[in-house]
Amino acid sequence: MEKKEEKKKVSFWRIFWPSLVAATVVSLGGLLFWFIVIGSLFKEEPFEVKDKTVLHMKLDGAIGERTDTSFDPNSLSVNDQLGLATILHGLRKAKVDKKIKGIFLEIDGLNCGLASARELRKGINDFESSGKFVVAYYKGEYISTKALYVSSAANESYGFPTSNVQFLGLGSERMFYKKLFDKLDVEMQVIRGSNNDFKSAVEPFFLEKMSDSARHQAQVYMDGLWNDMLTDIAKDRKLDVVALDSIASKAEVRDVRDAVEKKLIGGVKYRDEVLKIIAKKVKVKKSSNIEFMSFTKYAKNRFKEDQKRFEEDEDPNIAVILAEGGISTSGDEMSSKEICKLIRKAREEKSVKAVVFRVNSPGGSALASDEIWREVQLTNKKKPVIVSMGDVAASGGYYVAAPASIIFAEPTTITGSIGVFGVIPFTGDMLENKLGITFDCVTTNKHSSMTTNRRLTDGEMTIIQDEVDDIYSQFLKRVATGRGLTTDDVNVIARGRVWTGRDAMRVGLVDKLGGLEDAIDYAVKKAKIKLRKVVYYPIFEENALEVLLQELDEAESNVRVEKSGMPEELRNWYAQIRRLEDFHGIQMRLPYELRIY
Repeated sequence: MEKKEEKKKVSFWRIFWPSLVAATVVSLGGLLFWFIVIGSLFKEEPFEVKDKTVLHMKLDGAIGERTDTSFDPNSLSVNDQLGLATILHGLRKAKVDKKIKGIFLEIDGLNCGLASARELRKGINDFESSGKFVVAYYKGEYISTKALYVSSAANESYGFPTSNVQFLGLGSERMFYKKLFDKLDVEMQVIRGSNNDFKSAVEPFFLEKMSDSARHQAQVYMDGLWNDMLTDIAKDRKLDVVALDSIASKAEVRDVRDAVEKKLIGGVKYRDEVLKIIAKKVKVKKSSNIEFMSFTKYAKNRFKEDQKRFEEDEDPNIAVILAEGGISTSGDEMSSKEICKLIRKAREEKSVKAVVFRVNSPGGSALASDEIWREVQLTNKKKPVIVSMGDVAASGGYYVAAPASIIFAEPTTITGSIGVFGVIPFTGDMLENKLGITFDCVTTNKHSSMTTNRRLTDGEMTIIQDEVDDIYSQFLKRVATGRGLTTDDVNVIARGRVWTGRDAMRVGLVDKLGGLEDAIDYAVKKAKIKLRKVVYYPIFEENALEVLLQELDEAESNVRVEKSGMPEELRNWYAQIRRLEDFHGIQMRLPYELRIY
C-alpha cells in the first residue's frame, strides 16, 4: 500500500511574527533614511552676503505684523506672510551694510493697510538717505493706487508698457441686508450705546443705506486718508497736491504711459531694460552678473540673528509685542490668552526697561479687551508702555491702548470708534413661515428662556440696553483715565466715531504721529537707554516649511509655490465668516472693514 504523504500545516504565528519584525525593521530604516535626507536639506548654512549685492524685494502678498508661513488645509494652500517689523528691520540693516548696493523693488498684488504702506514708504526713504538706490518696477496686469503710493518713495520707478493704472481716489462701499432679512422674516434686534450714533457696524441689519452720521464720518476720514496719500506722493515725486487730485478726479491716468506723462512713474520699460539699468548702477557688464539676493531672505536672517542673541548671552532692554487681528479670548488672531501672557512676560523681565505694544486690531470681544487692558495698565505702572498703532486700532483696539504712557499712530491709521453694540437675531417667524417649525417652552422664571426663537420683550431689551450702556460708560472712564480727560470730554469725541490718526491726535486720542520705529526710538529715550536691544514677542521661530518655501522661491526653475490657492476676494469673505465664530457677548468692534486697493 502506498502511504499518502501528510502535508504539514504551518502555524499562522510562525509567519506573522517574522513578517512583523521584518516590516518594522524596513519601516524604521526608511524613516531613518528620510530623517537624514530631510535633515541635510534643512541643515542651516552660514548666512553670507556677497559684495555688490542688490536686494530683490518682491511685494506680491500679504504684509501683516508678524512673519508667518503656514499651510491652510481649508484652501489646500500655503499662506506666506512677511511681517512689517521684519521688513523695517531688514531695511535698517541693509542701509548700513557695505555689501548692499541697492534694492530692486517689484510690486504685483501688494496686500496691506494704508498705515503699513506709509511705514514701508518711510523705510524706503530712510534706506535711500544712505545714498543707495531703490529701483521700483510694476509688472502686473494693473497698478493699484496703493502700489503707486508705496513705490513713489523709490529713487526711480518704471512700469510694464501694457499695464493699466488705477489712480481715481478712494471709495468705500457697504452692503446692506435689511431687505434680505425682510424676505426671510428675520429680525435683527440691535442694541447700541444710547448715544452711539456713529457706531454704524449694525446699520446694514436694519437700514437700506448709510445713516447721515455714518456717511459724514466716512467722508471725513476718507478725505483725510486721500489727502495724506496725495501729500506723500507729491513730496517724493515733486508734484503739486491740487494737480494730483485733479488728475484723479478727471481719470487722466489709465495706463503706464499716462502715469509717465503725469510724472507718477519714471518711465515705460520692459523688465530686461530695468535690469540693464541696475547692472549699470552696480558696474557689471551684463544683467545676468548682478548679485541678487532675496530681500525676504536677507530680512529674515538679519532679524533672526538679532533675536537669537537674546537666547544666548545678551539681555534685551526694549520689548515689542506684536498684536494683530480681531480681539477674542482665544483663537488664531489677537487672543487675550496669548497677548496677556506676552505682556506679563515683558513686565516680569528685569532687563526690559520699556514696552512697545504694537496694536493692529478692529476690536472684538469686550471681555477679552478688558483682560488685555488690565495687563497694559499693570505693566505701565511698573515700566513705560508705548503703543504703536498699525493700520487700525479702533474700538476694542483703542480700549487696550488707552492705559499706555503715550500713543503713536500714522496719519493714515484708523482709530477711535469708542462705542459698544450687540445684535440678537429673532428667527422665530422665519422658521415658522418658511419651514413650518414652531416652538414652545417651560420656564421657572420670567426671563429664563431668552432665545432667538422668540422676540425680546420691551423689558428684556431694556435689560440688555442697560448692560451695553454700562460697558460704554466703563469704556469712557477707561479712556478718560488713560488720556487725562473727563468722561464728558471723551463722550464728545466717542459715540462710536472713527478717526484718522491725524484727526485723532487733534482731538486728544493720540499723542504723536509716527510708526513702529518711531515708537521704539521714543521708548529708548524714555527709558534712557544708550544702546537699544529690542526683543520681539512672540519670539521669532523659523520652521522647515518656511526655509523650503524660501529656497523654492529663489530657485530658477519651473517649480512654483502658490502663496494661496484661493482668490483674494474669496479669502477675505472666508476670513470674515471665520471671525463670526468669535462674536460672543457684547462687542467693541470697528463698524466695518476698510480695504484699499
